[in-house]
Amino acid sequence: MTTGSRFRPDRSTVGRRGFLRIGGGVAALAALPPTLTACSQDGGGSGKVRVVGVADQQKPVEELVSRYRAAHSDAAFATSFAPTDQVQTVLRTQLAGGNAPDVHVLYPGSGSAMSMVELARAGLLADLSDQPWTEKVPANFHPAYQYRGKTYLYSAGSSVIGAIHNKKAFAEAGVEPPRTWDELLDVCAKLKSKGIIPIALGTQTPWVTQLITYALVPNAVYAKDPGFDADMASGKAHFRGSGWADALGKYQELQRRGFFNENPNGTTYEQQTSMVASGRAAMAVQVSAVLAGFRQAARDPQDLGMFPFPGGDDPGKLWIPAGIVVGLGVSARSRKDGAKEFVEFLGKQENIDRWAQSVAAIPFKRGAATKTDPALDGFLPLVDDNRAVPFMDQSWPNAEVQPAHFAAVQDLLAGKTDIDGALGQMDEAYGKKS
Repeated sequence: MTTGSRFRPDRSTVGRRGFLRIGGGVAALAALPPTLTACSQDGGGSGKVRVVGVADQQKPVEELVSRYRAAHSDAAFATSFAPTDQVQTVLRTQLAGGNAPDVHVLYPGSGSAMSMVELARAGLLADLSDQPWTEKVPANFHPAYQYRGKTYLYSAGSSVIGAIHNKKAFAEAGVEPPRTWDELLDVCAKLKSKGIIPIALGTQTPWVTQLITYALVPNAVYAKDPGFDADMASGKAHFRGSGWADALGKYQELQRRGFFNENPNGTTYEQQTSMVASGRAAMAVQVSAVLAGFRQAARDPQDLGMFPFPGGDDPGKLWIPAGIVVGLGVSARSRKDGAKEFVEFLGKQENIDRWAQSVAAIPFKRGAATKTDPALDGFLPLVDDNRAVPFMDQSWPNAEVQPAHFAAVQDLLAGKTDIDGALGQMDEAYGKKS
């Protein structure tokens, strides 16, 4: 089953007051860049269309803003970008306060407080359904882009989770990208024997905690039970007693064998990136959308590649995670015509391709000139063979499960809980009403 095909957008959500509660309140603003805290209702009084995104969106957004302005000489923009956690905090506060940017980062489906369903349900997003590109979104992607039949999210397509690896480090250890779990363990052991950290892990940055789990769950859960999400929604299945336990068990095995860097919970995403880019570590389990950042940090971008992270014993039956990439939404309170016009411009095929190429994603629709990043070559056959599943959080019913998962993984790595306790935390969060 391809990405985006299993979402449940009709479940409970975060209301306007909930954004302040989850976002940590106005006090969080003091730690953020000044450009993010400015009032955006009128571009800070400048008349500019204000765009706020996460750092990984900076390259495609700035390139496409430049292209838009080349065709619209009177257009004016103010753009700002910051790490994911910071942006989410300040935007949740601004959305609750009614002074959000005109165009801002937006996550697909449901499952986080900045997801399309959560914000659309709260009436905080402008409807984009009259834009021509929305008619080309495949039906199985609709739950990622739409709420109650209306499109609120612009996203260029889907990204995958796999292992970004340093080819020189692999060559030094005399190993090739593994295709099975046992091969992975063998490769990691050989890398470790050469003094190379097999897998860089930076779980001090909360969103990094989830990626190894997400890489392993498709084989542990969905390859055996494609209807698992529906069973979870109906109460027939739970995280406890499911293949999630097998996935977390493998996560722990990698730690137990010493295949991570020391103190993952004290290591940031930026440090993780640096370790792989420099060859100090051989690989990191990451989403393809950040591949550009790893390449930028490397002395030679060609030193880096990416391969499916193997969670099973049969390469011919490997399943992978693939989800709609983070995109943009337009604030329901924006009064600038240029905000929606810019998003409509992004929906042209050549601009979908540009954005997707920039973040190593697979465009949601392809034209004759569409090219995908060569790093995705090993993933495309699995996607085309329907052995890809959405990122797990994109189908969760509320914004509580994702942070529970973050905390559970950090606690596992710190030895503060066991697998049953971790999954129990997630089950409890899954049952909450936002």
